[in-house]
Amino acid sequence: MMKINDSYGEHFILLGFSEHPWAEFILSLLASGFYTMTLMGNTVIILVSVLDSRLHTPMYFFLRNLSFLDICFTTCIVPQMLANMWGSSKISFVGCMVQFSVGLALGSTECVLLAVMAVDRYVAVCWPLRYTTIMHQQVCHIFATTSWLSGFANSLFQSSLAMLLPLCGQHRVDHFHCEILIIIKLSCVDTRPTESKMLVARMIILIIPVSIILTSYALIARAVVRMKSAEGRKKAFGTCASHLVVVSLFYGTIMFMYLQPKNNYSQHQGKALAFVYTIVAPTMNPVIYTLRNKDVKRAIRKVFWKDSI
Repeated sequence: MMKINDSYGEHFILLGFSEHPWAEFILSLLASGFYTMTLMGNTVIILVSVLDSRLHTPMYFFLRNLSFLDICFTTCIVPQMLANMWGSSKISFVGCMVQFSVGLALGSTECVLLAVMAVDRYVAVCWPLRYTTIMHQQVCHIFATTSWLSGFANSLFQSSLAMLLPLCGQHRVDHFHCEILIIIKLSCVDTRPTESKMLVARMIILIIPVSIILTSYALIARAVVRMKSAEGRKKAFGTCASHLVVVSLFYGTIMFMYLQPKNNYSQHQGKALAFVYTIVAPTMNPVIYTLRNKDVKRAIRKVFWKDSI
């Protein structure tokens, strides 16, 4: 019978990029810059979408959820990462478990939320006259709640399995944060049964949302092509293209990392991909939705510069 982990009260050593000190210094500066941009940009999106009544629509309701999610996700990773790079590389066992559990929950929630946003765009483009009827407030809250609950349920399942694995004194984590795939590698028992269960959970939380996204955008593309108005096609394409950029960056890196065969996994490659989807990708959300969206730019001017429009 598998024993409950006996490492409570001990510490892990996060190696990060310590084998390349100059690269680690540069990456720490980049992480600081991206984190600052993520906090500022997503906070602005949340504020303007709450304060400007014209942005009280389903699209911006889900965008607020995404912005809040990105703030929490990066805050779960980056401060500890910078503390390790600039000071002590130690993290307590409990702190490590909390970090990968919460990080996994937030990342899983984003997977589902991006699929929900794709469905919202499908209804907006393909059923414009019935959009407000279909995507009413109650439906939006159900979709958002489902995203959060499914993400945390996935994390609870996978984290529980990981925490049961005995580590047998293995405390050196070859990563810049506590990542569940790396923690599993520290175990001194056969992890194949556990990894098989986790793979099924990862496929469910990744493949189903991706299938929904691809189906939604295939239907959107067909509807856009059939539009008679060139202006309508341009507006629909611009709105959906920005969403696809976020989706592609997030899903592309995370699926390559979590669904590739174990024997093809490279630790250096894993760190680079993790840096992209945990630090770079959350920064793209405010950049794309503010620089390419006239409604958001107008709301920012109104809220922060009191510019009457």
